[in-house]
Parts: sequence; C-alpha cells; structure tokens
Amino acid sequence: MTPSNRRSFLLALAAFATATPAAAQKRPTARDPLAGFDAYVTAAMKQWKVPGLAVAAVRGDSVILLKGYGVRTISDPTPVDPQTMFAIGSASKAFTATTLEMLADDGKISFDNPVTDYLPWFEMYDPWVTREIRVRDLLLHRSGMSRGDNIWYATTNSREDVVRSIRRLKPTSSFRTRFQYQNLMFITAGEVAHAASGQSWDDLVKTRIFGPLGMTASNTSVRDLAGRPDVATPHAELGGEVKTIPYRNIDNAGPAGSINSNATDMTRWLRLWINGGMFEGKRLISEAQVKDATTGQFTIDEPDMIARMMSPRFLGYGYGWFVEDFRGQKWVNHGGNIDGMAALVSFLPESKLGVVILTNMNQSDVTIPLTANLFDRMLGISPARDYNTDYYASEQADQARRRAASKPPAKLEGTRPSLPLEAYAGTYRESFMGTATIRYADGKLTLQYDKSAITGDLEHYHLDTFTATMHDAIMGKMPVSFRIGASGQVEGMSFPLATSEWIKQK
Repeated sequence: MTPSNRRSFLLALAAFATATPAAAQKRPTARDPLAGFDAYVTAAMKQWKVPGLAVAAVRGDSVILLKGYGVRTISDPTPVDPQTMFAIGSASKAFTATTLEMLADDGKISFDNPVTDYLPWFEMYDPWVTREIRVRDLLLHRSGMSRGDNIWYATTNSREDVVRSIRRLKPTSSFRTRFQYQNLMFITAGEVAHAASGQSWDDLVKTRIFGPLGMTASNTSVRDLAGRPDVATPHAELGGEVKTIPYRNIDNAGPAGSINSNATDMTRWLRLWINGGMFEGKRLISEAQVKDATTGQFTIDEPDMIARMMSPRFLGYGYGWFVEDFRGQKWVNHGGNIDGMAALVSFLPESKLGVVILTNMNQSDVTIPLTANLFDRMLGISPARDYNTDYYASEQADQARRRAASKPPAKLEGTRPSLPLEAYAGTYRESFMGTATIRYADGKLTLQYDKSAITGDLEHYHLDTFTATMHDAIMGKMPVSFRIGASGQVEGMSFPLATSEWIKQK
C-alpha cells in the first residue's frame, strides 16, 4: 500500500466517522450481514480490472466467509477457489517478524541487541549506525535508508549479497527519525534469524509457522508452485489491456515478500493473531511479543495527513504490521504487492475479526475498500459503507497526479545525439548498484544491468537523452540521459535503477 493510497483512505475514514450519526450505525436484526457482498465484490473487481480474487473472513476461531471470485487466468474460465495459490508479497513481513519473536521467546535473540551480535560482518553506510542499529530497528522502517530495491529486484544477487550491499547505500534521513518503507532491512532480519537459529529463513517459516498452523499449501518460493494445479496467474495492465505476466522469482528478498499462500491457509494465520498468539489451544507466540508486534512502535508522521484529520486517528508500525484506526478500534494490517499480485491481511484485535484478500492483479488496491466494507458487515453496521466509490475516485486522481509528475520533458524536435552512437557504449559504475553496460551493435544501443537480466533497447528521444524500452514488460519505458564532459566525451549516465549518476569507466 503506497503512502498516498493509505493517506487517501484514512482521510475518507476520518471524514465518514465525523459525519455519520450513531443512528446510521445500528446493528441489523435478522438480515444476513453478508447479503449483497458477492455483488459488491464483483462490481469492484470489474472497476479495478481484477481477473480473480479470493476472500476469507474469520471471527475468533470460526471461518465465516471463504470464497473465490473471478478466474485464475484471464484467458481461461477456470475459477478462483479458496485453495487457489497467490503471492502475498509484503504481507510476508509479519511472518519474518514472527520468526524473530519466536526466537526471542526461546532466548536465542534479543530485540535490543545490536544486529552485529548476530551478523558480525553487517555494515551500514555510517559506522555509528552500524554500531547502534538493533534487531528491532530492522522491523520498523526507521533505518534512514532509501529503499534500494533494485539491488535485489530481478537480479542474481543472493540474500547475503543484498545485505552486504547495504554499506554502500547512502542514508536519506537520520537514523530513527523518519519512517521510510524498507525491504532491505527485512531481508537482513531474515539473515539474523538464520544466524541465530542455524536454519534458513525458509525452513524457520516452514517449521515454526506453516507446520504448527497446518498451512500445508503455503511456501516461500515460486519454485514450489511448479506443477501445482490450482495457481493464480499474475496480471498487469499493459498498454491499456490486462495481460498475463510471468511470476517474479524474489527468493533473494524472501523475508521481505516471497511467501505464496491461499485463502484457506491464511485463515489459520489470522486465527493465530486474532487469538493473541494461540492456535487450537497451543501458544505459539508469547502475549508480550504479540502486544509489541501489534502496537505502533514507530509513528508514521505525515503533516499533510494530520492537518486534514477531523478526528483522532493514528498510523504507526509494529513488527511487520501497520497499526491504525478503524471505527474507533485498532486495525492491524499489512498489504503486499509483487509483480501481478496484490494482497491485504487485516484484523481487529478487540472484535476478534480478521479478513484476507488475495488478488492476481498488479498493484491493485481493491483490497482496501473491500476489506473495510466487509469489516462493517462483520461489525453489524447497516448499511455497510460503499468505501469503494470514494476510494476508487481518489486513487484514480492520485494516479493521474503521479503520471503528470513523471511525464518526460517536452521533446525538442530536430535534435540528435552529440556523438556517434558507439561513443556512448561502455561500462558504467554506480556506487550502490555496481555496473551496467551500454552496448552498440547494428546501429543500435542496448542497456543491461550486469547483475541481472534487466535489458532494454535505447531509442533517441532528444539531445543526449534516450528512452529505454525494457524487455521485461512490467518495467515499461525508462529515460536514460548521458552527460558529456568538457573533453567532449561521455562521462556519466542517469538511469532510474539508481538515484545517483553512473560513471563511465575508462
């Protein structure tokens, strides 16, 4: 869930809570609270262009809704069902935090210990931060670093390679002063769990969580989906049309987002948290750890959001969970997005209610209004609010603003590159990402990031700026600008895989 989406949604909730009289929130008597929900889901899916979706709702230990909607693949009528597998993306972060909580309960780690107690080789850009960063900091998005996701996304770097690269990533804010969403720190947390337990993160999740909960279908890698009959296909809107895309292997970022599951299995995960760390009479996580994980340990402070809030609201982050407010209750949740898939896992601890929604559409936030509508129904609020209408409108407006902000500069017609195309070829190095290569052949330029299969064909735009049409369709088109030095030779290149300049090597 992007900060702008979250902001829009919270504002809508705030306005609604202050404008709705208590009488409008009366509880129904005999009417089925889920009546009409199927039609609501179907209409929202059509609006958001979502091919398939699975929903589960839990009250205490009872599963009160478990259903699939739409299709697994847009070109195939086979329907989604509760056993259909989806990638849950960053909703995996709560699983990673849970492995650390379990290890803390076992006395194998302490959240207050330095990360270097478990990974002696670990380094941040600032030596002081290297010494000071604690295990809990890895889970709270307050490291001071920008995301740096391109060091793992679609690359051949291993988890350890990714964590070792962190020392080269310059901070963008002071340590522990600002919330900046971070995948690299969760990958590091997985390596801490590995070092403290002697088990890989994958094996820890399987033995400590999947096994005891009976999540028999769930796994931690797309490789484990091969040959399975009931798997949703990822989709994305490309060129105005919804198309299938390949699953993205993100094993190297596993602790940040590589879990695949289905609605049936995820009801068991919800039951664990709804029941305070207990599952079928057995305690898996201590009460103290559950309390800390679901408490806002670090506030997400966005002045523009706070200024427009008309009633007390809060937004914070626990350990792998966002913690905020829904109708006066604590709402614990985490979304997940990876190529072609989107998910949202949520629960209201006070009411012992939980909802999970899994979709096979890229970056789809249909999960948010559907979850809120379903919570209204489960809370007995009649009529349940149509969150989708307002939320969809605000999301479309936000998308339009982002498209306008990212629009390339007006093209200067009639220009040509300063140098012959072959002069732009060579190896370019960036301090964090490493090297990329520009190649010249048959009168054309191509680009490749050397630690991956990320490649693109360059087409002249204007002056010394080109447009890279990436071979991976989900990456689309990217601007590539070259800098010509005083010597008349190419000295550097700007390319979105990194925020700093790529320097041409001699």
